[in-house]
Amino acid sequence: QVQLVESGGGLVQAGGSLRLACAVSGRTVSSYAMGWFRQAPGKEREFVAALSWIGSSTDYPASVKGRFTISRDNAKNTLYLQMNSLKPEDTAIYSCAAKNPVIFYSGVTYSNAGDYNYWGQGTQVTVSS
Repeated sequence: QVQLVESGGGLVQAGGSLRLACAVSGRTVSSYAMGWFRQAPGKEREFVAALSWIGSSTDYPASVKGRFTISRDNAKNTLYLQMNSLKPEDTAIYSCAAKNPVIFYSGVTYSNAGDYNYWGQGTQVTVSS
């Protein structure tokens, strides 16, 4: 059974940076397509970033494109989300997710939360103005 554990959240001023980490155990991070999602109080879960199974493709919504970068370190079995130029509206609980791979769709990224099979517990990110 795969487990995902996020870390790296915290309080940061607007314009600052944070790097979130998602440690994967049970299987290798390269065994999955991966994603990051966030949920602010009173709002629906929102797609933040995705990485394809073979690591060849990434995807971001317009709200974070150019500011956030998703990556993985296979040696550390960890997924990352580098967040720069943070804004107060980025405040949310950030969760990583893993999707079982589909052989013929190795380069596909997934922005729908319902596509993912495993989830971490989340880490709080608060951006002050």
